[in-house]
Amino acid sequence: MSLAPQDFLPAIQPWVATLDQTWPGAAVKPWFAQWEVGHLLSLVLLGGASILLNLRLIGFGLSDQTPSEVRRDVSPWLHLGVAGILITGVLIGASNPERLYTSEAFTAKMLGLLAAVILTYGVSLPLARNEGRAGTAARLLGLLGIVVWALSLYVFASAKLVNPGLWHVATAAALIVLFVSRGLTRIVYAAGLAGLIAIQFVTTHFVIKPDDFTRLDPANKTFFFVFAAWILGAAAVQVVSSGRNEAGAGAYTKAMAYAAILVWVTTAAAGRWIAFA
Repeated sequence: MSLAPQDFLPAIQPWVATLDQTWPGAAVKPWFAQWEVGHLLSLVLLGGASILLNLRLIGFGLSDQTPSEVRRDVSPWLHLGVAGILITGVLIGASNPERLYTSEAFTAKMLGLLAAVILTYGVSLPLARNEGRAGTAARLLGLLGIVVWALSLYVFASAKLVNPGLWHVATAAALIVLFVSRGLTRIVYAAGLAGLIAIQFVTTHFVIKPDDFTRLDPANKTFFFVFAAWILGAAAVQVVSSGRNEAGAGAYTKAMAYAAILVWVTTAAAGRWIAFA
């Protein structure tokens, strides 16, 4: 079943068809590449701010500052980055509307963006302000954000020609866990990753011929789930075994911090894969 906007909003198709012929779409279209650069720079800006903030909530990164101090320093850049992607995104979309209207990746991106805003403004920033302690509102909004993110991942995973983009999310998760893990956990985790990468390479290059897509696609999907399970398992061990950090952040806060980083990666990855749909 297709989950592109055209499938659940068919009534707006005539309006969508006129967007690139009227203002602001018509004005932006000749400068599409420049606006796209602005969109990517805004994403880099908010991504960096989100990583700094949420790594601190996990208990790593700017350890000489409290979470509330990190929040104070990165908030202006985070707000600027979010405003930048929203403004440039609307303008870019208006200049190329029919591609977005027929794209399942666009649906995944919009769901991811909604989840990212919920997890960032409803969870991460309030948690940092309270030095990692979660109140009722943060817990409820965290649950809502995770549900919306799960919907985004479902659309991303089920869309044809798009689902390979989920490897970007898995790679980001793998690197974050590698960075925050310590001691024996890091060694075992890194060895497991290296072993899985080697097994996948041999399987998909020698055991299965590179052009044998009938067998190759199911194999790669299986490897994705194995990688995801290994990464999630290592993250769970890190969250639980490290206990509360010095700011009082427990397992919930750390788990939400992981999610708040990866949801932006999901949004960015879905956006990049719109062109391949």
